[in-house]
Amino acid sequence: MAAFRLTSPAFEHDADLPEDQLGEDGTSPPLAWSDVPEGTKELVVVCEDPDADAGVITHWIVYGIAPDATSLPAGLGREAYLEGPVELCQGLNEYDEVGYSGPETDEDRGPHRIFFRLIALDTELTQLPPGATRAELRVAAKDHILGRAELVGIA
Repeated sequence: MAAFRLTSPAFEHDADLPEDQLGEDGTSPPLAWSDVPEGTKELVVVCEDPDADAGVITHWIVYGIAPDATSLPAGLGREAYLEGPVELCQGLNEYDEVGYSGPETDEDRGPHRIFFRLIALDTELTQLPPGATRAELRVAAKDHILGRAELVGIA
């Protein structure tokens, strides 16, 4: 699989997420990427917390991103389909809500790693409607991954 780069102007890899990106009302972080694998037809973002007591928590699903896009701005809304500044679809997070829901902090539990994964696909997920679940995305993307990039924030 090809490797490419995912960054954010809001936080460094393995560094604390900014306060405004935490909690249920947190805003989605800005993301930027480069070196998208050749043959990419669609990009997908999945944000998950694998350190939660309840298992993996999905904080954000974004798909339908054009392969020539190079970034997502901060603070995307909660609509399942967005036309601008980048056309995309958002899926359901762990709380059955569309869009980004930031991780909660809790001094008693210690820090959690929040994984932002950018996935390059060799197909467009035209069969996947806005508001899809993580499971639906996983099935649709199976056998179509060309590469992935990862950025980890701490909450």
